[in-house]
Amino acid sequence: MGAITIPDLYIQQPYDLYSDENHKTWRTLCQRLLPRWEVCANERFQAGIQSLCLPQDHIPRLEDVNRFLSPLTGFRARAVSGYVPAFLFFDCLRNREFPTTVTIRPADRLDYLPEPDIFHDIAGHVPMHTDPRFAETLVRFGECARTAAALVSEIRDPLERTHTLTSIFRAMARFFWFTIEFGLMRSRNGLRVYGSGLLSSFGEINHAVASPNVQRLPLQIEQAVNETFEIDRYQPLLFIVDSFDHLYSLVDELERWMNAGRLNHVAPGEPEVNDVDLRSFLEAGS
Repeated sequence: MGAITIPDLYIQQPYDLYSDENHKTWRTLCQRLLPRWEVCANERFQAGIQSLCLPQDHIPRLEDVNRFLSPLTGFRARAVSGYVPAFLFFDCLRNREFPTTVTIRPADRLDYLPEPDIFHDIAGHVPMHTDPRFAETLVRFGECARTAAALVSEIRDPLERTHTLTSIFRAMARFFWFTIEFGLMRSRNGLRVYGSGLLSSFGEINHAVASPNVQRLPLQIEQAVNETFEIDRYQPLLFIVDSFDHLYSLVDELERWMNAGRLNHVAPGEPEVNDVDLRSFLEAGS
């Protein structure tokens, strides 16, 4: 299976189009979250913030971010104009490229935004990409996507192929959600956040580690891939890993489950799987 690309997937960051209000939003978000990162964030995230020299007073240029990021793990943040189909997104990770949203949330919606923005992607995700073991975990997710595409391409019956792919993709999306987006990790100072969805949310990061309304469980693949989630409210259930080596091993195990057919019939429910995402996998395997 060769590289799967769309010629216009990546764009130039339209930096001159950011307004003073946009930069003020970035500045406000940083000011609000820095104290919470110091208390709640994984130490590798905090080190990543320093390694990237992320500015606090204005939206960063991606070329400046990559100047610090690429020598550490080979990853680069690449600007995209909108939604990236699922297989292409995972394949970008396999190639150590992170599709990055260039817009920033409105000033009246600072606390939560269901869709990603540049603050979520650059301040929430990218500092973790400075850690070599975490970066390798993202690459493994991309390799799992290729395994999924190859497996379903061998199924001749169209209905069975669609059902199997829908289930596998749902399992991958849930696992990614409960780890890369909303994961917790043990540390010598207690639980710490490494998931970007938590790290980029002022309200949810503290809720994740301190609220009595959150159930926090050691991550088990069978439960994670069958657990639905809702994107428009604070998470009532989060999963804990022991280390980034542990997380990497779990992605390995996820792929073994995939090859053994153990992801072919996961529980229905969120996330909904759209035709664009399914087609991206089917075209990759053809």
